Amino acid sequence: MKIQSLTIGLRVKHPQYGVGTVRSISEKTAEIRFDDAPRILDPELSDISPAEAGVAVSGLEIPLKQFVETTVESVLDRLGYENPDAVVEQLGARWHKGKLVLHPADPSLQPKEVPIEVFFHKLVGIRNQLRVLEQKINSHPGLSDGDKVEMQQYVTRSYGSLTTFNLLFKDKAGQFSTKGE
Repeated sequence: MKIQSLTIGLRVKHPQYGVGTVRSISEKTAEIRFDDAPRILDPELSDISPAEAGVAVSGLEIPLKQFVETTVESVLDRLGYENPDAVVEQLGARWHKGKLVLHPADPSLQPKEVPIEVFFHKLVGIRNQLRVLEQKINSHPGLSDGDKVEMQQYVTRSYGSLTTFNLLFKDKAGQFSTKGE
């Protein structure tokens, strides 16, 4: 494999060391983290190959604009970003243009009013960040299965705490659930 083909974060396989991740690249060598230890290898002499399918973008069969838009949408989805207008569409119709009013116990203090759309947008943001956290836990290479299960329990409990707000959602599909999001 040519040194120019390597990128940091690329997963590669070696016949003796197994699968590893490229951590750094110099002029002729690469530091690759394998399960047993990090190793510095010359990729052209060490018989490493990509561990995952790759893509070369040349001679596109779809318009570049469509390719870029699809890529950006995938990235935003993976990061948990949602268009605020799309979030409001998930809000039940009876709550549109409503407001959340918080009354302090001390009558000398003013109540706080928040438009429900603003509150709902923040709530959906929490849901999306929990989903991203869940993906990161499940795909983390340094966590044991036991650690992943333990951390997943905290995420599940968080979903459970947020089920109180399910009444705001228009559709059941967007609601918080403890049954594995």
